[in-house]
Amino acid sequence: MDVRAAVLEQGGAPLVVLDDVDIEDPKPGEVAVRVKHCGICHSDLSIADGVFPSALPVILGHEAAGIVEAVGAGVTTLQVGDHVVLTPCPPCGVCPWCVRGEWSLCVNADSMLTSAHPDGGTRLSRHGEVVYRGVGVAAFAEMVVIQANGAVKIPHDVPLDVACVVGCAVQTGVGAAINTAKVQEGDTVLVMGAGGIGLSIVQGARVAGAGRIIISEPDAERRATAMKLGATDAVDPTSDDLVAAVMDLSPHGIGADFAFDAVGRSALIAAGVEATRKGGTTVMVGVPALDDPLTFPLPALMAMQEKKVIGSVLGSCNSLRDIPRLIGLMQSGQLDLASMITGRVALADINTGFDDLRATTGIRTVIDM
Repeated sequence: MDVRAAVLEQGGAPLVVLDDVDIEDPKPGEVAVRVKHCGICHSDLSIADGVFPSALPVILGHEAAGIVEAVGAGVTTLQVGDHVVLTPCPPCGVCPWCVRGEWSLCVNADSMLTSAHPDGGTRLSRHGEVVYRGVGVAAFAEMVVIQANGAVKIPHDVPLDVACVVGCAVQTGVGAAINTAKVQEGDTVLVMGAGGIGLSIVQGARVAGAGRIIISEPDAERRATAMKLGATDAVDPTSDDLVAAVMDLSPHGIGADFAFDAVGRSALIAAGVEATRKGGTTVMVGVPALDDPLTFPLPALMAMQEKKVIGSVLGSCNSLRDIPRLIGLMQSGQLDLASMITGRVALADINTGFDDLRATTGIRTVIDM
């Protein structure tokens, strides 16, 4: 079946909207989902701009929601007509990482790097040539074929245009605070960057009961949004000494319990190490460019003070458990996802959405299919 999709044919070039991408029927254990809405994530931008390498041509997009259109043999958890949020890390439940409870490190997550299904196929082609499925979903298209565990059922009354951001930004950010860092009541948290991921971390820290949530963000409008969503203090890193500000704001002047780099810059990771207390933890949520090496400030002091730096992939989420939980938090008013969506474009205007992300215009742009 031919579907309409935005295809990246060359890194650094605009995406091209095509009407003749062929998508296969779902195989056993898979489902076909008609995509209704998809957010534009910075990971998509990094591939589009050639910062991260990818097989080409590729369909990007991995923060999506839609409706199940067909189910493959053996699928019992979903049926046609179900509303679902898609996830780039569908947990298999049986690999060495899943059995250890490290769901976001499941072997299925390798699809984000291989741009193919676990069996090596992509289910996508054009004129007989392979088209790759970027970041494990390929949702800048009218239809995707995904493993059944990669489509998580949500209630029909949840707006899909809002639910889509749970697929990446909200899982990643809220999960980083609750699952990866395990923020506790009263903790002091520093969040560096107030895009979709950073604002989700702020909200996750608030839900966890953090006592102080300090947002560091150069854009005044984003700082204001972070304060609305739960930050207690705001710092402009272009004019303020970030580390000094965190020390001043933290109880006893000892620094933050947790610092989160929500941007993906080695300089911010280093700043987080400096801004955390003895025994504190810096969480790498954003992914630095390949040519942005990390240099730790005073490694000997880090060792003596037991400071820690850890990574976080998709918020260490088990999507089958956490997507319904996050939707529930939204329904109860504990998470404000609608405020994070500041732009909407049609698929034909997808490059405008990418330009807005490059210019840090707004927070999250959602494509309406």
